[in-house]
Amino acid sequence: MPQSIPQTDPRASYHAQRREIDDAIARVLDGGRYILGKEVAGFETEFSDYLGAGRAVGLASGTDALCLALRACGIVPGDLVITVSLTAVATVAAVEMAGAFPVLVDIDPVSFTIDPEKLEDTIRKNPCRRFKAIVPVHLYGRPARIAAIIDIGRRYGLRVVEDCAQSHGASAEGRKTGTWGDAAAFSFYPTKNLGAFGDGGAAVTSDTETAERLMLLREYGWRERNNSMIKGVNSRLDELQAAILRVKLPALDEGNGRRRRIAALYDEKLRNVPGVLSPEPGSDGHVYHQYVLRAKERDALRANLKEHGVGTLVHYPVPVHVQAAYLNRVGIGAGGLGHTERACKEIASLPMYPQLTDEQALRVCDAISKFSADNA
Repeated sequence: MPQSIPQTDPRASYHAQRREIDDAIARVLDGGRYILGKEVAGFETEFSDYLGAGRAVGLASGTDALCLALRACGIVPGDLVITVSLTAVATVAAVEMAGAFPVLVDIDPVSFTIDPEKLEDTIRKNPCRRFKAIVPVHLYGRPARIAAIIDIGRRYGLRVVEDCAQSHGASAEGRKTGTWGDAAAFSFYPTKNLGAFGDGGAAVTSDTETAERLMLLREYGWRERNNSMIKGVNSRLDELQAAILRVKLPALDEGNGRRRRIAALYDEKLRNVPGVLSPEPGSDGHVYHQYVLRAKERDALRANLKEHGVGTLVHYPVPVHVQAAYLNRVGIGAGGLGHTERACKEIASLPMYPQLTDEQALRVCDAISKFSADNA
């Protein structure tokens, strides 16, 4: 059985962190500066140092972060941007916010991330199209095959902007996600591995020019107040959220470690359960924002687990390309989206958060095993 993290009292560390957060919030309120002050500057430095990136720019949300990262990388209206359909709709919405046209490519059915072979086929078979960028999504905390994607981007002259909304602290080949591409976008929505107490995001880059454009874009294009150098927006991470994130950042690796151990326990107990396919064990760089399995009788399994007091979710039940807002409005990559559509009918996310105990995780596994036995 996988070794568990000693858990003296999961709530004790939570309450200790809450006290630190309360102190940080009081510090901001007492200081009287709530927009782009020392807390934002401090978090930007600490987060970029943690990632090993050149610069992090705090923004209002992960969606804004992806949109502005694309714009900072030179994406303009009419450009084509390649990404996936199995993702939060925010990925595709951000592409459209930048004025670009989304082209959706199928996933690798094992990792659920963009298939580099289908990606290259899409580019190669459409040489006259205005492909300008690739947005790989590091879904569920698992890094996409980013080295191969970067190679494709370089060979075809495309920018690569990583969607890291679910991969805080994840790494590929010993290098953090968010540091491979021309830029990257992070979300600090409360449910993320590194979450604020509201919306928040950051765009990350190691390119000085891109960083400068991000700084301008987030506040009306101002280099000096009331003098817009470029067309910008209002998208600023506020001081309160930055102060909270500064408290939570040092605990990120510990929380990710606990997630990996819960995943290892799920792997161990579910590996041979008929009718259920647990994900192939991720590399050490997987941070398990979600633990997602596949089940032929997914809906019946979820209903049964609910009866036993186990909550599950589906990330995501409807692929973007068949949602009403995007139906027949996005491009479809070479080979279609068969793996994406099949996955959306079979996937389910099990409980996954650092405070989940081994006993609770085992109860989840027992309920799944009993369902499988009863329906054999």
